[in-house]
Amino acid sequence: MENYELYNWLKAFHIIFVVTWFAGLFYLPRLFVYHAMTSDRISLDRFKVMERKLFIGIMTPGGLLSTFSGLWLLVENKALLQLGSMQVKIGLILILWIYHIYCGKLLATFKKDKNTRSHVFYRWVNEIPTVILISVVILIVVKPF
Repeated sequence: MENYELYNWLKAFHIIFVVTWFAGLFYLPRLFVYHAMTSDRISLDRFKVMERKLFIGIMTPGGLLSTFSGLWLLVENKALLQLGSMQVKIGLILILWIYHIYCGKLLATFKKDKNTRSHVFYRWVNEIPTVILISVVILIVVKPF
């Protein structure tokens, strides 16, 4: 990108979109924990609304915008693709998208009142984006390889 200032704006928005995506990736499984522990109809219906709005209104746009802006950054600075740490980061983002889609599948299961998993399962599922986030930040900041 010829305009360094514009490139920095793109990086800033990329970070904002990543934070937005991760907010949803952290919170949706937490909602699943509480949803799995609930049995009264009013709460069950409330969780369904919250989960749907979070997935459709925050997580998915955040994921798409962070992916789009990240790809744009790579197009503007192709040398980043030569870094082993960037290649691993891209692989982790693909895993994160698989996790995102899996959360959508879990959302559909709850929507149909077909959940058979305990709140403990969702507590473990909730840790996956944490491990990926820590890994990605280390890869990007430290660039270990």
